[in-house]
Amino acid sequence: MKIAFHGAARVVTGSKHLLTLANGKKYLLDCGMFQGMGTQTDILNRNWGFTPAEVTHLILSHAHIDHSGLIPKLVKDGFDGKIFCTPATRELTAVLLEDSAGIQEDDIKYTNKKRRAEGLPDLQPLYTDDDAKHAMDHFITVEYDTWHAIDEDVQVMYTDAGHIIGSAAVHLKIKEEGKETHLTFSGDVGRYGDVILRSPEVFPQADYILIESTYGNSFHDPADTTPDALLKWIVKTCLQKKGKLIIPAFSVGRTQELLFALNELEEQNRLPPLDYFVDSPLSVAATEIVKSYPQYFNKTIQKTLETDKDPFSFKGLKYIRSVEESKLLNYRNEPCVIISASGMADAGRVKHHISNNIENTRNTILLVGYCEPRSLGGRLMAGAKEVHIFGVLHEVHAEIGSIRSMSAHGDFNDLSQFLACQDPSKIKTLFIVHGEYEEQEGFKARLLKKGFTNIEIPELHYERGLS
Repeated sequence: MKIAFHGAARVVTGSKHLLTLANGKKYLLDCGMFQGMGTQTDILNRNWGFTPAEVTHLILSHAHIDHSGLIPKLVKDGFDGKIFCTPATRELTAVLLEDSAGIQEDDIKYTNKKRRAEGLPDLQPLYTDDDAKHAMDHFITVEYDTWHAIDEDVQVMYTDAGHIIGSAAVHLKIKEEGKETHLTFSGDVGRYGDVILRSPEVFPQADYILIESTYGNSFHDPADTTPDALLKWIVKTCLQKKGKLIIPAFSVGRTQELLFALNELEEQNRLPPLDYFVDSPLSVAATEIVKSYPQYFNKTIQKTLETDKDPFSFKGLKYIRSVEESKLLNYRNEPCVIISASGMADAGRVKHHISNNIENTRNTILLVGYCEPRSLGGRLMAGAKEVHIFGVLHEVHAEIGSIRSMSAHGDFNDLSQFLACQDPSKIKTLFIVHGEYEEQEGFKARLLKKGFTNIEIPELHYERGLS
């Protein structure tokens, strides 16, 4: 058999790994969209590196767009197999892909306006809302911790990865030419001791492992410091400077963490009496789905639910649904907190809020998760003094802040604990994926010290045989 890496190879986004058996069957692990990579983004998302119609089945680790976002295009371009995932992942993917389709259709209008000015032909969106809905017909759900036969050659088992609701590490038993091979794909690994979710589960010994590395050479601040860090920024921006605190946040995972932290501050009578806006219809829908799976919460939240029926709600919280309500926030002079998607600030309503508020020194843009270096969030985090937003150059006068305790990705300690159930001497090859190359090199050096020997960092479209 062979494995090829068609995304999340020396970059964080675009997760796609293609396993090909000797009999010609092809199994795709994830079908993610590249995000935040500047002018390369659209080109990367339009070119597969393989033929979608030849893919037999798709095995999805979780719902985030950098893992699921090209599924409608895959189906549109000829894929006709089954898509396997956990029940919560299916629910979240449905709303995420619908939202993504809307973004594709909006973005293409702006892109085509520029292309016409340059005498270039129009482009079509990657996919439409109808394409997204049609793709959902291919989904098959599989519960955690049970082996499920995909076909006569491959079985899959999901274990909880603790990253977002429904996220999973993927474990495959592959029968080929009388031999059984075990392959594990980590998906995205969450944090041990997460404030909301269960910790990642142990998993069976593998022959080959694909391990994510977003923070493989980094160390997070303790997660229990988040409410205090958040309060500091609220006080500084809203109470002292009388400005707006704008927080780009992924709709699934990060938004719920923020709401939980704000709820905790209210429970402790420390939450300032302000208006707190969640300006994202997707975040509203995702929060309702998250709340419908309390069995995936950790024991602490299970205990909290005995006295607080909604740990994601608090006084002053307002959900913004319509575009008109969202636009009105730009005319608001009173201090407030605005939580809005997307997390890298490269799309969605938060991009408009940043555009309208970034030149005012009273305001703060607070980054609370991973941002691809070329994304708007990444450039702001790196200290850019000027940024282009919707083709307009803005001077950065708002304060740029960050909270390092809020990542849903495990750091080196978490990833080491995830791998601790494995005997390194039995791993034929460990492939490091889903990370920036410099971070991956540091992660590899640390893993070598832990006894893992055959470690590769594949490039985009790299393919190699598995014995």
